[in-house]
Amino acid sequence: MTTYGYGGRGRISLGDGTPPDLETLMAVAERLTAALHAEYPGIAEYGVIIQRQFEQSAEDGLPPNLGRIRSSLNEIAIRAGAGTGSLTFTQRLLDDLGL
Repeated sequence: MTTYGYGGRGRISLGDGTPPDLETLMAVAERLTAALHAEYPGIAEYGVIIQRQFEQSAEDGLPPNLGRIRSSLNEIAIRAGAGTGSLTFTQRLLDDLGL
């Protein structure tokens, strides 16, 4: 099992290389939002948007709205500095979602 560290903000384990399940994606989105609140409070709303998309997906059983998620992740990626937890979580979600 491979375990990735996220800047001291927790660990997400990905077992056999398959994409993470919705619960794992929700945990990463929650950590992204927390990192944004700490590092870039002015753009923390994008993390909240991502979290809401995953929550809505969990509630209705439909896939999350990848367009809204992609737009929010792109905004974060443009504004977050290299080496920050915000950018690390953003890159993780982009990779996991194939965006």
